[in-house]
Amino acid sequence: MDFNTNPIYVLSILCFMVVLSIYAGKTKTGKQLGGPALLVILFTAVIANFNLIPSASNSIELYDIIFKYVAPISIFFLLLKVNITTIKNAGLPMVGLFIIGSLATTCGIILSWYLLNPESLLGEDGKIIAGMLTGTYTGGSVNFNAIALEYEFQKKGVLYAGTIAVDNVVTAIWIMITLILPTFLNRIWKSNKKFISNRIQPNKKTENERISINSLSWLLFLGISAYYVSDIFTSYVIDIPSILILTTIGIVMAQSKFISNIKGSQELGLYLVYIFLAVIGAYCEIGAVSQLQEIGLLLLIFTICSVLIHGILFIIIGGIIYRDWEMISIASQANIGGGASAIALAEAFDRKDLILPSILVGSLGNALGTYLGFFVVYIL
Repeated sequence: MDFNTNPIYVLSILCFMVVLSIYAGKTKTGKQLGGPALLVILFTAVIANFNLIPSASNSIELYDIIFKYVAPISIFFLLLKVNITTIKNAGLPMVGLFIIGSLATTCGIILSWYLLNPESLLGEDGKIIAGMLTGTYTGGSVNFNAIALEYEFQKKGVLYAGTIAVDNVVTAIWIMITLILPTFLNRIWKSNKKFISNRIQPNKKTENERISINSLSWLLFLGISAYYVSDIFTSYVIDIPSILILTTIGIVMAQSKFISNIKGSQELGLYLVYIFLAVIGAYCEIGAVSQLQEIGLLLLIFTICSVLIHGILFIIIGGIIYRDWEMISIASQANIGGGASAIALAEAFDRKDLILPSILVGSLGNALGTYLGFFVVYIL
């Protein structure tokens, strides 16, 4: 066995790439490049193309194990903080706007599909990409990866990485747009803040709660068991994507106080996601990059068109129903960029009352995104 195909060696390199991307993601340049999620793909792609670890053309069994087991379980861990009952604390306006935004995203993807006809260039991959973008612009990368995993789209390394890159560019543009949107819209259609939810402050629970041996043992048991149950259910009960079963199990279990109080589920889930993304990077071979040029432009136009339609529909419907432009911008950002960027917007607007709702609707997006993503794949 060559040293660069030894699974222990390869795993150690993947882990080091995660460490490197986390530190690099904290720098100004790293943040502009999309943070650790995109950086871990880029770093691993570089070393894979220098043949320091295997790439797509000489894939090893370790990669298949990470795709099949580690990635779905990481999604399960990330769902263990989705508390449906606490969403009501966000107030009906924020939740209502978020649901409207999710439906606007779905409409944007479908309308863009028929306007641009990406299937002519992408083939069946186009439907999967449309579903992935619907998922990520409803709930984030958890849903993006859930749909990709079901169709093994992650093995198309260059196309997958290109879709992630386009997603990051459009998300960054939308953050800038939503920052200036309230000022612009206020001049032509005065804001009405009577629908603002009660002023509430974010939960000050520390984000740095250390994972203990108890919580680690519970998380590993729950993750592996849930995966096994979803696999059995799909094989012997009903033939639907196992990731949907695993997602449902995670959401249902998260409603238990005992489960939601287990420390470290988000950290462990995110770490495993980075390991998974490192393998995605390993699948990116430079020889195939040239094939993405025309496809990359189509992906960018398709994604921009989808988000633009989302924005137009959201502004019109949100303006008629609520007309709190800051809240509308934050809810839209919770859709397109996720809870973290929505919180950043709430801080920028000095809307402390919307910080906790941003966190909560972000969790709601994690719950809805996978379902809407698969819905889009099935109807296109």
